[in-house]
Amino acid sequence: MTEIRQPSPRRGTNLPKMGDFNLTVILDAIRRAPGGLSRVELAQIVGLSPQTISNISRRLLDQHLIVEAGKEGTGPGKPRTMLRLNPAGMYAVGVHLDPAVVTFVVLDLLGAVVRHSRISTPPGTDPRAVIDTIAAEIKRLIADSGADPARIAGLGVASPGPIDLTEGAVVDPPLLPGWDRVRLRDALTDATGLSTLMDKDVTSAAVAETWAGGPSGEGSFVFMYMGTGIGCGIVLNDEVVRGTSGNAGEIGHIIVDPDGALCDCGQRGCVKSSAIPQVLVAQAEAAGVLDGSSQDRSAPVVQERFAQLCELAYGGNEQANEIIGRSAVLVARAVSAVTNALDVDRVVFGGPFWTCLSTAYLEQIPGLIDANSATRLIHGIEVVGTGVGEDVGAVGAACLVLEHTLAPRSQRLLLGD
Repeated sequence: MTEIRQPSPRRGTNLPKMGDFNLTVILDAIRRAPGGLSRVELAQIVGLSPQTISNISRRLLDQHLIVEAGKEGTGPGKPRTMLRLNPAGMYAVGVHLDPAVVTFVVLDLLGAVVRHSRISTPPGTDPRAVIDTIAAEIKRLIADSGADPARIAGLGVASPGPIDLTEGAVVDPPLLPGWDRVRLRDALTDATGLSTLMDKDVTSAAVAETWAGGPSGEGSFVFMYMGTGIGCGIVLNDEVVRGTSGNAGEIGHIIVDPDGALCDCGQRGCVKSSAIPQVLVAQAEAAGVLDGSSQDRSAPVVQERFAQLCELAYGGNEQANEIIGRSAVLVARAVSAVTNALDVDRVVFGGPFWTCLSTAYLEQIPGLIDANSATRLIHGIEVVGTGVGEDVGAVGAACLVLEHTLAPRSQRLLLGD
């Protein structure tokens, strides 16, 4: 998996230092084998000597990162002791900051969600108030999870883009007013005492799919993130693509309706000005489908009213159904531009607003993408919902920590990091 190009977290984990390349190679091999591996199988897979395998296995057992899980064997010879990850050997915390909602998870070493919570994003333009609220919820969640605080490897944060990975800063995202170069990574490190990593929300969602999505997270795919805004994470041949600055996937200004509404970029009919929830709610209010008396356009209120719009559409309201259906056509045009450019196996939809949209979108979008596919005579493009669930952004943020701590990295050979 592609390395996150940002400095190491400012504070070390509470766990034993993982700075042995061979150790992480073995741990990663065990992680990728759900049934576990014997020491003999490990030697065959990673190419290390039996003595090295034995020594490192003992270290991992002593650190409680793996367990001996019984004996297995067929045919001649002694049954072999299987080594598996110890779910309680390590934990990671993930936070997903969306303009409408903040989602939190604690993952165990297997990537399973131990505890999760969700709060409305605090209103206003003061990032400090939001950060304080996030830090307090993280501490509460850890306490409620029952996880050993000494075994929490760190905190991952998924934020709306654009972001500055070097500074760990949120750089004036369009739907978070007041967040101009807010050094979120360092602020949360200071507030929680946890080593902190940061990535863009759509990229984190793609990371989650590769770690915990099952078949939908394999090969080459785009993750269409349906949140307060719309973006995409990119995975090509099992490698997460982040781009030069970590901001790949900004598709909000793909034009999907040349005669559509004016966008703040000066063009007409961008995805951002035509198909995000805030726009669809405004259309519903203008059509009298939703009460338009309220002037509150905060993201949590938009989320609530958008849920009402979807409920009306699925309940048989023709105008509401037309608004949602039209948005599916526009989003499909943007997705087709991306899939034709990248030549992927599938499109995975997810994000905070996906549950609301899933029924209508999965009815329309697969056919629209197939009709517009430049490669439809060569291979099909699968269209599915995320295998991770509604917490995909937060799960992806926590997976950043597991990846950073567990995955073999070339720097370990040179720096002992």
